[in-house]
Amino acid sequence: MQKVIFILGPTAVGKSDMAIYLAKELDGEVISADSVQVYKGLNIGSAKILPSEMCGITHHLIDIINPNAAFSVAQFTRLPEEKLDEMSSRGKLPIIVGGTFLYVKALTEGYNFGETNKNQSFRDKMQKEIEEKGAQVVWEKLNDKFPQLAQGIHPNNTKRLIRALEIAEFGENKEKTSAKFDFKLFALSLDREELYNRINARVDKMLKNGLVGEVEKLISSGVQKSTQSMQAIGYKEVVSFLDKEIDYQKMVEQIKQHSRNYAKRQLTFLRSMPNVESVDVSDYENAKNQILEKSKRWLNDNN
Repeated sequence: MQKVIFILGPTAVGKSDMAIYLAKELDGEVISADSVQVYKGLNIGSAKILPSEMCGITHHLIDIINPNAAFSVAQFTRLPEEKLDEMSSRGKLPIIVGGTFLYVKALTEGYNFGETNKNQSFRDKMQKEIEEKGAQVVWEKLNDKFPQLAQGIHPNNTKRLIRALEIAEFGENKEKTSAKFDFKLFALSLDREELYNRINARVDKMLKNGLVGEVEKLISSGVQKSTQSMQAIGYKEVVSFLDKEIDYQKMVEQIKQHSRNYAKRQLTFLRSMPNVESVDVSDYENAKNQILEKSKRWLNDNN
């Protein structure tokens, strides 16, 4: 069975650098499990690793779809399986890195979230219910029907929430099956205050590097403001700023707050996952050595 290492953790904790280090040391390649980095052109706000930063390591599932397209967890789970087979044939160790834990859960626990065609009347009905009763009520419906899917969706992300409930209602094959590979899960951890400081600093860097201009360029190229990609943290707040719904300072505050809230949800999600080994990265060099040695032992024990 193909062996796979996962590098998990909240936003801004240092997952990408750790994955590249392991790939260099263990002859691996990196597979991104990030729901925003799949979109072409969403670079700054997704903290997408650039080719110049990849240190010669091949990365997969980055820049694979148009930003106007929808992208589901069911679509995602099919892609790594294709890559794993291809990487195995070349003797490469797959290292999956990311913070979209619904994707990770689907891969490691074998969940098939199903697919279904668009049902506009159902969507209209759910949208009306959200407007009348609030998004939390609809989220609880999803949680009752399909808690595995609900855990990865914030109630305020109404488009994704409605689509998930549509899948839960009408999709097929929403069963839990066996995972198709042998895996080792590492979660990078950091003191909460330090993590939040890193998140705030990252947002400041994104804005300095031109996040607002990136969003303006995407919109001018034809990307619709209502698309799934533009609902990502960092992008939706900039859209609100460009539409003059909020001022610049409020935009900055919202991006930072929403990013910290997301990190908190990621940490909660991680605690719910079995077989995850947490590694403190406050001493990053020591953490790298720990993960490398533990990975080597795991790979050798499973040969």
